[in-house]
Amino acid sequence: MVAKILIGLIAFIHCYILWFEMFAWETKGPKVFKRFPKDLFKQTKEMAANQGLYNGFLAAGLIWTFFIDNIEWRDNISLFFLGCVAVAGIYGSLTAERKILFVQTIPATIAIVLILFFN
Repeated sequence: MVAKILIGLIAFIHCYILWFEMFAWETKGPKVFKRFPKDLFKQTKEMAANQGLYNGFLAAGLIWTFFIDNIEWRDNISLFFLGCVAVAGIYGSLTAERKILFVQTIPATIAIVLILFFN
């Protein structure tokens, strides 16, 4: 049950990331990515929207797991998408903002551990 709640939270976070990268990049982006020069946001709006779309795919994959009845399939698909989130978080923390590690990688890793050892 805890893993499902965490998966739901991670999916929600990625829906939020989709929203701000696709629709609020120039307003919300500078507040989230404070290290980036402000003039960069207008120039990278299309790139950010593309990133947002990919975050939406991660959220969709995690949400999909709530509709899978077969436990083995559900766990394997959950592990795949959580692994994608964890890797994306590691890369993002190294290249963009360190806090991405705490927002994406750590929750995804905790959910992976819960699925692997407590299901």
